[in-house]
Amino acid sequence: MRIIISLIAGSLFGAGLLISGMTDTTKVQGWLDVFGDWDPTLAFVMGGAILPMLVAWRLTAGHTPLTGGQFPAPPKPELDRRLIIGSALFGMGWGLAGLCPGPAMASLTYGGFGGVVFLAAMITGMLMAPALGAQLDRPANAA
Repeated sequence: MRIIISLIAGSLFGAGLLISGMTDTTKVQGWLDVFGDWDPTLAFVMGGAILPMLVAWRLTAGHTPLTGGQFPAPPKPELDRRLIIGSALFGMGWGLAGLCPGPAMASLTYGGFGGVVFLAAMITGMLMAPALGAQLDRPANAA
């Protein structure tokens, strides 16, 4: 049952990425170009993702989903060094490539060599993140 629900959810997510234009790198970069040819349509895509998740957090607090386990908890509302640095790196990659993790996976079917390079760089960054995060958490005077 869990595999079927995951397949349906993943398929809906991928279809949503394609329909919304999130896999079109020029559309994403147009959203980020606020001083140029700005394309505000991505705000509706983001709102369409954020609003249902807010409702889901409210409705599922303390409940178990059909697949077992727990729904993810809302993120902690704290700004720390790791969040700021990670956000800056994510934003730079998103702005330069016009892709983030979900659309990068979806673009493998048509993105050509550039999509593969982006995905390889993204996976490398994900593998390096725990070690870099541990360095950021270490006190400045530790050797």
